[in-house]
Amino acid sequence: MVATLVICALLAAALVGARVFMVARRGNVPCRLKAGDGGWRAGVARYADGELHWTPLLGVRLRPRHAIARRGLVVSGRRELDNGLYAVDCSGSTRDVSLAMSADALTGFLAWLESAPPSAYLDVA
Repeated sequence: MVATLVICALLAAALVGARVFMVARRGNVPCRLKAGDGGWRAGVARYADGELHWTPLLGVRLRPRHAIARRGLVVSGRRELDNGLYAVDCSGSTRDVSLAMSADALTGFLAWLESAPPSAYLDVA
């Protein structure tokens, strides 16, 4: 019985480790997301086809949970969090979300927003 529990625990740990490895591969940026009244959720963000795709670190699916379109995105505020992360509040074509990321990732996010085609409407606070 104990051996079965140990094997199950090791298998679960291996699956979680494989998930984190698959999600956190090259090209993704560590990013926390807060949607609505919920709390911060750890995940990674990836820029693709004019959208920011956010995938949680823990979960079953490898597909992005949120796709935030660059077109019409409004950054309404920025603030520094306690743990060295910076939060940006976003609204626009998607529901209101907040993203928390490192200073380097925030610089990349703002550069991605500003590099939109001239026809895109952007409002960066």
